Amino acid sequence: MIATEPKASIKGGEFLIKETEASQVFIPEEFTEEQQMIAATCREFLEREIWPRLNEIDNAKSPELISSLMDKAGELGLLGTSVPEQYGGFGTNFNTSMLVAETTGAGHSFSVALSAHTGIGTLPIVYYGNEDQKANYLPRLASGEWKAAYCLTEPDSGSDANSGKTKAILTEDGKHYVLNGQKMWITNGGFADLYIVFAKIEENGQTDKNLSAFIVERTYEGITMNEPEHKMGIKGSDTRQIFFNDVKVPVENLLSERGNGFKIAVNILNIGRIKLGIAAVGGSKEVINNAIRYANERKQFKTAIANFGAIKHKLAEMAIKVYVSETASYRAGQNIDDLIEDLKANGMEDGPAKLKALEQFAIECAIMKVHGSETLDYVVDEGVQVYGGMGYSADAPMDRAYRDARINRIFEGTNEINRMLIVDMLLKRAMKGELDLMTPAMAVAKEIMSIPDFSSEEEEGVFVAEKKVLKNLKKAALMVAGAAVQKFMMTLSDEQEILMNVADMAIEIYAAESVLLRVEKLISTKGEEAVAFQKQIALVYLHEAVEKVASAGRAAVTSFAEGDELRGMLMGLKRFTKIDPMNLKDARRQIADAMIAENKYIF
Repeated sequence: MIATEPKASIKGGEFLIKETEASQVFIPEEFTEEQQMIAATCREFLEREIWPRLNEIDNAKSPELISSLMDKAGELGLLGTSVPEQYGGFGTNFNTSMLVAETTGAGHSFSVALSAHTGIGTLPIVYYGNEDQKANYLPRLASGEWKAAYCLTEPDSGSDANSGKTKAILTEDGKHYVLNGQKMWITNGGFADLYIVFAKIEENGQTDKNLSAFIVERTYEGITMNEPEHKMGIKGSDTRQIFFNDVKVPVENLLSERGNGFKIAVNILNIGRIKLGIAAVGGSKEVINNAIRYANERKQFKTAIANFGAIKHKLAEMAIKVYVSETASYRAGQNIDDLIEDLKANGMEDGPAKLKALEQFAIECAIMKVHGSETLDYVVDEGVQVYGGMGYSADAPMDRAYRDARINRIFEGTNEINRMLIVDMLLKRAMKGELDLMTPAMAVAKEIMSIPDFSSEEEEGVFVAEKKVLKNLKKAALMVAGAAVQKFMMTLSDEQEILMNVADMAIEIYAAESVLLRVEKLISTKGEEAVAFQKQIALVYLHEAVEKVASAGRAAVTSFAEGDELRGMLMGLKRFTKIDPMNLKDARRQIADAMIAENKYIF
């Protein structure tokens, strides 16, 4: 039997080797009334201030409109949810900030500006600033008096962020660093009052290996910028190249320690990744709402197109992916919250505890970035298809949704980079002894060579058969990953295709397990009949996950194994990716019909 652990002692990545009980996970139905009121405030803001002005925002010739809307968001407190109370914020827990990100995620260009300010623009100071820096800047950022931007990417350093060429040289009097360099793709660049700028300190002709981070005020001399970039989507988001020409930054504006900038960037990106994933969920729900309404209104062959099986299939698949992505995101968010509280209870200060918890669940953050952004891409693509010809019209909502969604697979590290990071982090933790992947991987390798156990012990409970399927999917991932490590050893990092195959297996396992646990927990409180549609969602997704795990596994093993080894692994993969068939068509129709009847996404 796989062991279970108390909530706070769960480690990032352990979902592959340990069983989680439904009682251990947080589900969105458990949000408090206060948290739901915060979400309602966010939605009302979108309905009142953003959605009626989407065309105006996208066609604005200057950043003044977005800046003024940020002011209004600040008045409602939407910019200070993650800022501690002593600095003018609300100091909410991580999952509450996730809920804000989800709800505002349907705000198109505005949501990009908002998330850049509240996340990568503000959080470096929240987590790494000293007391003077926090007292000076956070109250203004929380209120919206000041707006923030994050300056990391350069023309020659994207995914390889630490290769940036921007330099910082200490003046002879030791009072300032002089910044010189160029940054690009800077969200909020045109109206930000404060920039978090990453540069390498140069001293006596020697340049530091790692980046440092600086708090740079817009009013410092030597800052110039290009006109806004012309982009495929998020046209209302002010995105620019920014140039730093002999910009004198006071030494007290060095953020954290010298050479700690790369660590700051990595940890802040972890936060950005999971919040991007949940923001994509919020955007997806609104696309589904529009698609359902249109399907109910549009008549063809003397009936609403919502009555056609092909349309029902699309609507159901959209809802299934969104429900699962939402579920897994908040599961990970609560794991982060639980670990924060556990670390603080053991004497760690708030800031370091938050950083430690986010670092611990960096694997899950990367998983949810990939899953959420690809869910949104699927949803907007099918949304266009539901609209048919009107989906291609700029006068209908799918045009903007389709174009705006595409950036999310690039933001916060491309999905390819994130896939490779998932596996890289798992293996590094295994090598450090933090995760015991080798023992279960060796057990799986031994099991492949043994005669299958066909005995069937009767167990009671919800999803007994499905949990056995899930356990086998984990064995499949461990088998493939273990064999790949043995085959390539230190050169595995060069086998990017295989790394991405293994990552896809891990992503689907985490998502499928999360939705099973959510529905199991709902059944325990509401009864099976009350959550019949949610149960169908979980079952359909598990069947789809089995197919994806099998496909990714085959792609991986056929890339490096041959002969008897290949045949043995393919047999093992077939054994570990079995599931009893069910009528997926009828299940999807039930899910779609429930939404069509309510004329909206209802889960």
